[in-house]
Amino acid sequence: MLVLFYLTAHYARSQNSEIIVLGKVKQAITGKGIVAKVVYKSYPTGNLSETFNDSVFTFSIFGSAKYFVTAEAPDHVKGGILIEPEDAENKRINIEIELTPTGQTIRLNHLIFDAGKDVIKPTSFNELDGLVAMMKVDPKMEIQLEGHTDNVGNRERNMELSQKRVTAVKKYLSSNGISKSRIQTKAFGGTKTNCERQL
Repeated sequence: MLVLFYLTAHYARSQNSEIIVLGKVKQAITGKGIVAKVVYKSYPTGNLSETFNDSVFTFSIFGSAKYFVTAEAPDHVKGGILIEPEDAENKRINIEIELTPTGQTIRLNHLIFDAGKDVIKPTSFNELDGLVAMMKVDPKMEIQLEGHTDNVGNRERNMELSQKRVTAVKKYLSSNGISKSRIQTKAFGGTKTNCERQL
């Protein structure tokens, strides 16, 4: 399976450290809730898990364990999100998993670079770590990263910048345990703004 991406612990169970996770699965294009098979597992060991079949779900996490939540629905690309206790506000974590219809490109909405540079900002790491977790959960998944810039300025420089950015993302993924052979890259510069490509 080839998926295209558009670039724009220790377990300690304690009642005092309980955090409630409130989740929703929605369709990426319409934003409407969609019934899905939802599985959450402690990450990276997977020794704690539970499954739901709904568009909304809730569960508790404890201590410092991270969890990876996946959602699957017919005719959609599997989606997932990595959650960490430090994401909690007032002992709550609200998450949304967007499922993209098969045949559409998945967007990384929180992948941030400084203007004109190819250095990934730390605020992007959470989304990229979620992608790493997804690829570890599904070892057959292969992806193509597509790099884009705006169409302002020199065409050649924009093309070079978009290539450097997808290379930086590939390097991040591979440095976190994903084989380079599972990651293809393609640079578009500013030639295909606001476009959709096929999986």
